[in-house]
Amino acid sequence: MLENYSGATRVIFIVGDPIAQVKSPHGVTEALVARGADTIVVPAHVKAVDLPAFFDVAARMPNVDGIIVTVPHKFDAARLCSGLTAAAASIGAANVTRRGPDGRWFGHMCDGDGYVAGLRKLGCEPRGRRALLVGAGGAGSAIAHALVDAGVARLALHDADEVRREALAAKLRAYGPVVPEVGSPDPAGFDLVINATPMGMREGDALPVQAERLAPGTFVGCVVTKPAVPPLIEAARARGLPTMTGAGMFEAVCERIVEFYLEK
Repeated sequence: MLENYSGATRVIFIVGDPIAQVKSPHGVTEALVARGADTIVVPAHVKAVDLPAFFDVAARMPNVDGIIVTVPHKFDAARLCSGLTAAAASIGAANVTRRGPDGRWFGHMCDGDGYVAGLRKLGCEPRGRRALLVGAGGAGSAIAHALVDAGVARLALHDADEVRREALAAKLRAYGPVVPEVGSPDPAGFDLVINATPMGMREGDALPVQAERLAPGTFVGCVVTKPAVPPLIEAARARGLPTMTGAGMFEAVCERIVEFYLEK
């Protein structure tokens, strides 16, 4: 994969705390090389207190093209950027940043774009759908904005933390034409249901929605990557419903990251 790796190879860092668990260095490097880029993604374990200094030093390195950002730095990374896409500015978070010729950082949040791309790849077009989104954290916020961009007809938000849910709703009201509704664990009346919470990662977790209330034809997604088939997806498949697992999201987000760095 890196037969021609040399001193001329461009560098993109990926920062997180911790960092050992991330799969992106291999996956994104492989995808960039396949597109003809002489680029390598290098993991960097950076504590939150050191993130500003890391961005400052990386900005002074002419062979660094960008910094991919993972947990828990996405909100802090946005504050370190001189420019943001509209979605990243509304969310207040960035998971990819590009270094400009002047050393300034430009950020984007492509978790949501990637999620919608993954849905479309599996035949689920969000436009015109009635969507229920469970989870208003970082992933949920990105997905919510992307669903608005994709043209959903309705968007209901549910989160056990009402303050967090209302904070996301306020951002969405200022962002786009879809006025968010208050959702619940009852998915009746929706034809796109997405779990953007960790519910399902641990054995014994309750389902994020009432699976028995899922209507025929509803598309069900879940961001959980481990187990490979989380309980919500298993329950939806048992009812014969189309689904997307967290792995589908990861693959699509990887593609969007590559596109971000290959843009001229």
